[in-house]
Amino acid sequence: MILPKTKSPLAGRRLLVVEDEVFVAMLIEDVLEGAGGAVIGPAARVDEALALIEAENPDGALLDVNLGGELVYPVAEALARLEIPFVFVTGYGAEGIAPPFKGRPTIKKPFLPAAFVAQVVAALGDGKGAGG
Repeated sequence: MILPKTKSPLAGRRLLVVEDEVFVAMLIEDVLEGAGGAVIGPAARVDEALALIEAENPDGALLDVNLGGELVYPVAEALARLEIPFVFVTGYGAEGIAPPFKGRPTIKKPFLPAAFVAQVVAALGDGKGAGG
């Protein structure tokens, strides 16, 4: 008996990953790709992330807040202007997000890879351009 193929939860989604810790970036990339997503980056600095937004026009983004002492908020501002949904993935948790971005979806590190995809889908929405 052949079972019907289920659609991957992030199939067709192009997601920018902004993360300066190499192993965390690799984990996020593996989890997203395993769920059918296509990873843009990862970018480890604000300038890299801004260039990728302009060049790649992602469907969504996952942002670490602190990139080696550089705060990611200029990237969040650019994404918000372009109406590209994003989620903060940070060890600070929701309470560590700057006031202009309080209330934005946040996934606290460390996270369980098994629950991460569901959290990303909930944060970014279930279709291209949805969520935020």
